[in-house]
Amino acid sequence: MSETILAIDIGSTKICAIIAEVEDSKVKIQGHGISKSQGIKKGAITNIELSSKSIKKAINDAKRIAGSNINSATVSISNAYAKSLNSTGVVNIPHKDISIKEINRVMQTALYNANVPNEYEVVHVLPYNFRVDDQDFIEDPFGMNASRMEVDVNIIMTQKSNLSNLKKAVRSAGIEIDGVVLSGYASAIATINEDEKELGVAVIDLGGQTSNLVIHTGNSIRYNDFLGVGSNHITNDLSMALHTPLQIAENVKIRHGNLIETSNEVIELPIIGDEDNRNGVSLEIVHSVIFSRVEEALMILANSLEKSALKEQIGAGIILTGGMTKLKGIRELAQSIFSAMPVRIAKASDDIEGLFDELKDPAYSTVLGLLLYKSGKHTQYEINFLQELLHSKTVYEENLNDIKIANTINEVEDIKLSKQNNKELLVEKKQKIKPTDPDAFSFDDLPDISEENNNPFKKLASWAKQLF
Repeated sequence: MSETILAIDIGSTKICAIIAEVEDSKVKIQGHGISKSQGIKKGAITNIELSSKSIKKAINDAKRIAGSNINSATVSISNAYAKSLNSTGVVNIPHKDISIKEINRVMQTALYNANVPNEYEVVHVLPYNFRVDDQDFIEDPFGMNASRMEVDVNIIMTQKSNLSNLKKAVRSAGIEIDGVVLSGYASAIATINEDEKELGVAVIDLGGQTSNLVIHTGNSIRYNDFLGVGSNHITNDLSMALHTPLQIAENVKIRHGNLIETSNEVIELPIIGDEDNRNGVSLEIVHSVIFSRVEEALMILANSLEKSALKEQIGAGIILTGGMTKLKGIRELAQSIFSAMPVRIAKASDDIEGLFDELKDPAYSTVLGLLLYKSGKHTQYEINFLQELLHSKTVYEENLNDIKIANTINEVEDIKLSKQNNKELLVEKKQKIKPTDPDAFSFDDLPDISEENNNPFKKLASWAKQLF
């Protein structure tokens, strides 16, 4: 059975919407739309009305090409206001066999045990290590025999205000949100292969106004960080250094951006505010400006990698993705900064059919990752922002919502209040003759053992009613 899905990457420089069809976990693109970002700076919504217009334009273009009228989407959320914390959950297994119910229970316990700040909302709960009895590093505990199960999770959360503004912007564009995915996580899904998952890898997404770092070791993402620097900052630096308009500086970056070779060639560029005269600029200056900005960004990300304390677990090295990777020589520069670690530029995913040439650009890794996430390429047994357990097991279980553990004090209080109200209703029903009389008794409370009129209990009850 096929399903039509819509993915929207809300970036600082562009909005990309893709409509695709998913059948048996295979993704086939039907249509896409791209618009310039407005009302979004450094990954955060700064103007809901403008950002909504940009989102709507991209969606309408995708709908027109795909011939679909889908009205719900999975959207990306920036790492800008995201935080992570680790937690652990432990449960006993009463029937000795681990089912989806037990896995959900241990995941919800880990979430309940976490100290999530009030102003933050959970987006992902990602399990990276299961323990069954005394056995560590279990890949998949489902179906195992055990008396005790533990899980270590990485909880990714974002500021409630940031998430709320994102929802408002998307809903104003006429779309309901059925999934929210951290942009760095989505990029990782689109670029990491199975060997790299096994060995451990870091993914660096170098975007227009922001750069993200995520580290994948074990079964899932263990660390994520954000840097408010992207390729647009190179354009701004060039504009100021060369005294030329931003659009001209952007063209210079695309045409002459080279991090390896330098040249003494001089190019003529228009001057800001003076259309009649031109200024001669050496390409050596262009190279120096671009090199210093890219080197600075990569150095900060290298320090973040050291700070994660996971560097020794990254056997597969670094994957670079995002629009900035189109600069010549960026892999070689990154190789020199991330010494003794292999570095590669991400290529388009083989798991997606009907990929337009335009979408094979590394700048679209995030939106392709959203499609793959929705098709089932997410971390096994993660809890998403709707508090649902995501898994690929075909099983018949009780409603998992029945065993959801409240993760806020308010939810706990609501449950207590509900139980108290139920008790009060029960007491009131039992005492409906004389609520104050402890010996009060009602013949109406007698069970109806039989529908026959000759039931002796019914006769006794009827006689007693007439008598009294």
